[in-house]
Amino acid sequence: MGMTLRVVEWSTGTVGRHAIEGIDRHPDLELVGVWVSDPEKVGKDAGRLAGLDRDLGILATDDRQALLDLKPDAIVHTAMTDDRIFEAIGDLTEFVRAGINVVSSGPVLLQYPFGVVPESVTDPIIEAAKAGGASLHVNGIDPGFANDVLPLAMTSLSRRIDEVRCAEIADYSTYYQPVVMSQIFGFGQPVDATPPLLTPGVLSMAWGSVVRQIAAGLGITLDEPLIERTEVVAADRDYDTVSVAIPTGTMAALHFEVVGQVDGVDRVVLEHYTRTHPEQCPQWPTPTNGDGCYRIDITGDPVLNVEFGHHGENGDHNVSGMVVTAMRLVNAVPAVVAAEPGLVTALDLPLVTGRGLVAGAAAPAAD
Repeated sequence: MGMTLRVVEWSTGTVGRHAIEGIDRHPDLELVGVWVSDPEKVGKDAGRLAGLDRDLGILATDDRQALLDLKPDAIVHTAMTDDRIFEAIGDLTEFVRAGINVVSSGPVLLQYPFGVVPESVTDPIIEAAKAGGASLHVNGIDPGFANDVLPLAMTSLSRRIDEVRCAEIADYSTYYQPVVMSQIFGFGQPVDATPPLLTPGVLSMAWGSVVRQIAAGLGITLDEPLIERTEVVAADRDYDTVSVAIPTGTMAALHFEVVGQVDGVDRVVLEHYTRTHPEQCPQWPTPTNGDGCYRIDITGDPVLNVEFGHHGENGDHNVSGMVVTAMRLVNAVPAVVAAEPGLVTALDLPLVTGRGLVAGAAAPAAD
């Protein structure tokens, strides 16, 4: 690779702390700044905030302008966006207008927004990026790699494609997000209630970008609107999860599909099988190993199947989920910096690899 790219990490939370370590390990990247929202973290060394046992010599700040004034080549943006989507879009727009390339974990609707949100949302970002000569790439883990790059790469092995199906199969009993689990998904609520997630149109907004990006990659035009199918399963006994208690008879498991059809035939399907205890719904698919996986099934000629799981060195898939989210962003920085200015989707990126990361085989990054 050429010269080292100067990078600012934006946030040091569940994903950001792993991104800091990833940037430090990457031979082509240099950490030059870290932004934090928590006043308690200001002035602390990035290495300590990342949970490393050493200082990196970069102190965290909440001074936005000071970081933009560094004129870094890229910002790795991993701040929480779910509860402040439009403020986050404002931040990303400001960064690219300032000529700084961005890779971000959210808002996920920008992963592939075309046909998902109106152009009034995306046009200002694209205009700012082109004005600044910078690129923005948004890619979480779901949606993101497991639901776009992986299935599309698999379709390169096909002679005929009848249907592409991307599934998340997961046990959420250890997933600690009480508001998400109880109020948004509706676990522990009456089965005839309609939680926000199951309000018509919401699933297509949240995961429609997956379906539409795969369709774009396959060169097909989908029927409008996308189709949503849901199956709610009541608890056969009392369950207790780390986030919410689920009494007998209330909602305990959920299967949903967001479907892209062509002439009334299912062609691209995004689905989730979400349990709150591993013994629930034995008729549903289960991960081959562990508590959760992504599974790609392509029917046609030939029939193709891949199951993608991840585990941290300590075996915890909740931690490794944060690591893979962070590292896909960090490892994509050189490609996004090299990309044409604008909004860059997975369809625009070359093959992103773990170049320079083989243990003991690469020259260490310059101090």
